[in-house]
Amino acid sequence: MTLRPLTFARRNAPASPLELLLQEVRACQACAGRLPHAPRPVLQAGETARILVVGQAPGARVHASGIPWSDASGKRLRAWMGVDEAVFYDAAQVAIVPMGLCFPGRGASGDLPPLRQCAPLWHERLLALMPQIRLTLLVGGYAQQHFLKQQGHQSVTDTLRNWQALGPGMLPLPHPSPRNVAWFKANPWFEGEVVPVLRERVRATLHKGGGSGSQAAELGGSSRSYSRRTTA
Repeated sequence: MTLRPLTFARRNAPASPLELLLQEVRACQACAGRLPHAPRPVLQAGETARILVVGQAPGARVHASGIPWSDASGKRLRAWMGVDEAVFYDAAQVAIVPMGLCFPGRGASGDLPPLRQCAPLWHERLLALMPQIRLTLLVGGYAQQHFLKQQGHQSVTDTLRNWQALGPGMLPLPHPSPRNVAWFKANPWFEGEVVPVLRERVRATLHKGGGSGSQAAELGGSSRSYSRRTTA
Protein backbone atom coordinates (compact mmCIF):
# COMPACT_ATOMS: atom_id res chain seq x y z
CA MET A 1 0.00 0.00 0.00
CA THR A 2 1.36 3.39 -1.00
CA LEU A 3 -0.11 6.59 0.38
CA ARG A 4 0.44 9.57 -1.85
CA PRO A 5 -0.30 13.19 -0.92
CA LEU A 6 -2.58 15.13 -3.26
CA THR A 7 -2.07 18.84 -2.71
CA PHE A 8 -4.32 21.60 -4.01
CA ALA A 9 -2.65 25.01 -3.76
CA ARG A 10 -4.57 28.07 -2.64
CA ARG A 11 -2.62 30.74 -4.51
CA ASN A 12 -2.21 34.13 -2.91
CA ALA A 13 -4.35 33.07 0.09
CA PRO A 14 -3.07 34.51 3.37
CA ALA A 15 -2.03 31.91 5.91
CA SER A 16 -4.58 31.34 8.65
CA PRO A 17 -3.55 31.41 12.35
CA LEU A 18 -3.74 27.61 12.41
CA GLU A 19 -1.53 27.30 9.33
CA LEU A 20 1.00 29.66 10.89
CA LEU A 21 0.97 27.61 14.09
CA LEU A 22 1.51 24.41 12.10
CA GLN A 23 4.59 26.02 10.58
CA GLU A 24 5.92 26.39 14.13
CA VAL A 25 5.05 22.80 14.95
CA ARG A 26 6.74 21.58 11.79
CA ALA A 27 9.94 23.37 12.76
CA CYS A 28 9.89 22.16 16.40
CA GLN A 29 13.27 20.98 17.71
CA ALA A 30 12.37 20.85 21.40
CA CYS A 31 13.08 17.12 21.68
CA ALA A 32 15.98 16.89 19.22
CA GLY A 33 18.42 15.75 21.89
CA ARG A 34 16.03 13.18 23.34
CA LEU A 35 15.06 11.34 20.16
CA PRO A 36 17.03 8.61 18.34
CA HIS A 37 16.33 10.40 15.05
CA ALA A 38 15.60 13.86 13.69
CA PRO A 39 12.28 15.31 14.92
CA ARG A 40 9.35 14.74 12.58
CA PRO A 41 6.06 15.88 14.14
CA VAL A 42 3.05 14.11 12.63
CA LEU A 43 -0.46 15.48 13.11
CA GLN A 44 -3.49 16.73 11.22
CA ALA A 45 -5.55 19.83 11.98
CA GLY A 46 -8.24 21.95 10.37
CA GLU A 47 -10.20 24.98 11.51
CA THR A 48 -13.53 23.26 10.81
CA ALA A 49 -12.68 19.82 12.22
CA ARG A 50 -15.43 18.43 14.45
CA ILE A 51 -13.72 15.23 15.62
CA LEU A 52 -10.42 15.16 17.51
CA VAL A 53 -8.39 11.95 17.76
CA VAL A 54 -5.78 11.97 20.54
CA GLY A 55 -3.49 8.97 20.49
CA GLN A 56 -0.12 8.09 21.99
CA ALA A 57 2.62 9.01 19.51
CA PRO A 58 3.57 8.09 15.95
CA GLY A 59 5.04 4.64 15.49
CA ALA A 60 7.94 3.73 13.22
CA ARG A 61 5.76 3.34 10.11
CA VAL A 62 4.03 6.64 10.72
CA HIS A 63 7.38 8.33 11.31
CA ALA A 64 8.56 7.00 7.94
CA SER A 65 5.41 8.00 6.03
CA GLY A 66 4.59 11.26 7.81
CA ILE A 67 0.91 10.22 7.69
CA PRO A 68 -0.90 9.72 11.03
CA TRP A 69 -2.26 6.24 11.79
CA SER A 70 -0.91 4.82 8.48
CA ASP A 71 -0.40 1.38 10.03
CA ALA A 72 -2.34 -1.63 11.33
CA SER A 73 -3.49 0.34 14.37
CA GLY A 74 -4.96 3.00 12.12
CA LYS A 75 -6.80 0.43 10.05
CA ARG A 76 -8.51 -0.94 13.17
CA LEU A 77 -9.25 2.55 14.50
CA ARG A 78 -10.97 3.55 11.25
CA ALA A 79 -12.98 0.32 11.35
CA TRP A 80 -14.11 1.13 14.89
CA MET A 81 -15.09 4.64 13.82
CA GLY A 82 -16.85 3.39 10.69
CA VAL A 83 -15.03 5.80 8.36
CA ASP A 84 -12.84 5.32 5.31
CA GLU A 85 -9.49 6.94 4.58
CA ALA A 86 -11.08 9.78 2.58
CA VAL A 87 -12.98 10.95 5.67
CA PHE A 88 -10.29 10.13 8.23
CA TYR A 89 -7.62 12.06 6.34
CA ASP A 90 -9.84 15.07 5.64
CA ALA A 91 -8.47 17.65 8.05
CA ALA A 92 -11.60 19.75 7.55
CA GLN A 93 -13.49 16.99 9.39
CA VAL A 94 -11.03 15.07 11.58
CA ALA A 95 -8.12 16.47 13.59
CA ILE A 96 -5.37 14.13 14.80
CA VAL A 97 -3.14 15.42 17.59
CA PRO A 98 -1.27 12.73 19.57
CA MET A 99 0.21 13.21 23.03
CA GLY A 100 3.68 13.02 21.51
CA LEU A 101 4.06 14.42 18.01
CA CYS A 102 7.26 12.56 17.13
CA PHE A 103 8.11 8.85 17.17
CA PRO A 104 9.84 8.34 20.54
CA GLY A 105 11.79 5.25 19.52
CA ARG A 106 11.66 1.58 20.44
CA GLY A 107 11.85 0.12 23.92
CA ALA A 108 12.27 -3.41 25.21
CA SER A 109 8.55 -4.24 24.84
CA GLY A 110 7.34 -1.84 22.15
CA ASP A 111 7.46 1.88 21.48
CA LEU A 112 8.71 4.17 24.23
CA PRO A 113 6.20 6.49 25.96
CA PRO A 114 5.48 9.82 24.25
CA LEU A 115 7.84 12.57 25.34
CA ARG A 116 6.21 14.93 27.81
CA GLN A 117 7.34 18.15 26.13
CA CYS A 118 4.81 18.04 23.28
CA ALA A 119 1.47 18.43 25.02
CA PRO A 120 2.40 21.51 27.11
CA LEU A 121 4.02 23.15 24.10
CA TRP A 122 1.31 22.63 21.49
CA HIS A 123 -2.00 21.13 22.61
CA GLU A 124 -3.63 24.19 24.13
CA ARG A 125 -2.59 26.43 21.23
CA LEU A 126 -3.79 23.96 18.60
CA LEU A 127 -7.13 23.26 20.27
CA ALA A 128 -7.82 26.97 20.68
CA LEU A 129 -7.76 27.28 16.87
CA MET A 130 -10.16 24.37 16.33
CA PRO A 131 -13.31 25.70 18.02
CA GLN A 132 -15.72 23.35 16.24
CA ILE A 133 -14.49 20.13 17.87
CA ARG A 134 -17.56 18.30 19.16
CA LEU A 135 -16.24 14.77 19.77
CA THR A 136 -12.86 13.88 21.28
CA LEU A 137 -11.59 10.30 21.08
CA LEU A 138 -9.01 9.46 23.75
CA VAL A 139 -7.10 6.51 22.32
CA GLY A 140 -5.04 4.68 24.92
CA GLY A 141 -3.81 5.29 28.42
CA TYR A 142 -1.55 8.30 27.82
CA ALA A 143 -4.33 10.39 26.29
CA GLN A 144 -6.73 9.35 29.03
CA GLN A 145 -4.26 10.16 31.80
CA HIS A 146 -3.78 13.64 30.38
CA PHE A 147 -7.39 14.57 29.63
CA LEU A 148 -9.09 12.75 32.51
CA LYS A 149 -6.95 13.82 35.45
CA GLN A 150 -9.91 15.40 37.19
CA GLN A 151 -12.05 12.31 36.64
CA GLY A 152 -9.58 10.11 38.53
CA HIS A 153 -8.39 7.96 35.63
CA GLN A 154 -6.77 4.78 36.97
CA SER A 155 -6.57 2.37 34.04
CA VAL A 156 -7.81 2.03 30.49
CA THR A 157 -10.15 -0.82 31.46
CA ASP A 158 -11.70 1.08 34.39
CA THR A 159 -12.14 4.23 32.32
CA LEU A 160 -13.72 2.31 29.46
CA ARG A 161 -16.15 0.54 31.78
CA ASN A 162 -17.33 3.98 32.90
CA TRP A 163 -17.33 5.59 29.45
CA GLN A 164 -20.91 6.85 29.79
CA ALA A 165 -19.92 9.12 32.68
CA LEU A 166 -17.85 11.29 30.33
CA GLY A 167 -20.84 12.57 28.37
CA PRO A 168 -21.45 12.65 24.63
CA GLY A 169 -18.47 14.85 23.71
CA MET A 170 -15.68 12.52 24.84
CA LEU A 171 -15.13 8.81 24.34
CA PRO A 172 -12.20 6.72 25.64
CA LEU A 173 -10.87 3.87 23.51
CA PRO A 174 -8.21 1.21 24.02
CA HIS A 175 -5.20 1.48 21.77
CA PRO A 176 -6.02 -0.41 18.55
CA SER A 177 -2.52 -1.88 18.27
CA PRO A 178 -2.18 -5.58 17.32
CA ARG A 179 -0.27 -5.89 20.60
CA ASN A 180 -3.62 -5.38 22.36
CA VAL A 181 -5.32 -8.47 20.90
CA ALA A 182 -5.31 -10.18 24.30
CA TRP A 183 -7.20 -7.22 25.79
CA PHE A 184 -9.78 -7.29 23.00
CA LYS A 185 -10.37 -11.01 23.60
CA ALA A 186 -10.64 -10.53 27.36
CA ASN A 187 -13.07 -7.62 26.98
CA PRO A 188 -15.54 -8.52 24.21
CA TRP A 189 -18.04 -6.05 25.69
CA PHE A 190 -16.01 -3.23 24.16
CA GLU A 191 -16.79 -4.25 20.58
CA GLY A 192 -20.37 -5.09 21.50
CA GLU A 193 -21.17 -2.05 23.64
CA VAL A 194 -18.80 0.83 22.90
CA VAL A 195 -17.98 0.46 19.20
CA PRO A 196 -21.62 0.82 18.04
CA VAL A 197 -21.92 4.01 20.13
CA LEU A 198 -18.63 5.28 18.71
CA ARG A 199 -19.81 4.77 15.14
CA GLU A 200 -23.11 6.49 15.79
CA ARG A 201 -21.44 9.48 17.48
CA VAL A 202 -18.93 9.80 14.64
CA ARG A 203 -21.69 9.61 12.05
CA ALA A 204 -23.85 12.16 13.86
CA THR A 205 -20.94 14.54 14.47
CA LEU A 206 -19.78 14.50 10.85
CA HIS A 207 -23.34 14.82 9.56
CA LYS A 208 -23.94 17.91 11.67
CA GLY A 209 -20.63 19.31 10.44
CA GLY A 210 -21.70 19.32 6.79
CA GLY A 211 -19.37 18.74 3.89
CA SER A 212 -15.65 19.27 3.61
CA GLY A 213 -13.78 21.68 1.41
CA SER A 214 -13.14 24.53 3.83
CA GLN A 215 -9.72 25.73 4.86
CA ALA A 216 -7.64 23.03 6.53
CA ALA A 217 -3.97 22.43 7.22
CA GLU A 218 -1.90 19.29 7.66
CA LEU A 219 1.63 18.91 8.86
CA GLY A 220 3.72 17.56 6.02
CA GLY A 221 2.07 19.70 3.32
CA SER A 222 2.40 23.34 2.39
CA SER A 223 1.07 25.69 5.03
CA ARG A 224 -0.95 27.33 2.26
CA SER A 225 -2.51 24.21 0.89
CA TYR A 226 -5.37 21.86 1.55
CA SER A 227 -4.03 18.32 1.55
CA ARG A 228 -5.84 15.00 1.26
CA ARG A 229 -4.01 11.70 1.33
CA THR A 230 -5.45 8.69 -0.45
CA THR A 231 -4.49 5.12 -1.16
CA ALA A 232 -3.13 4.21 -4.58
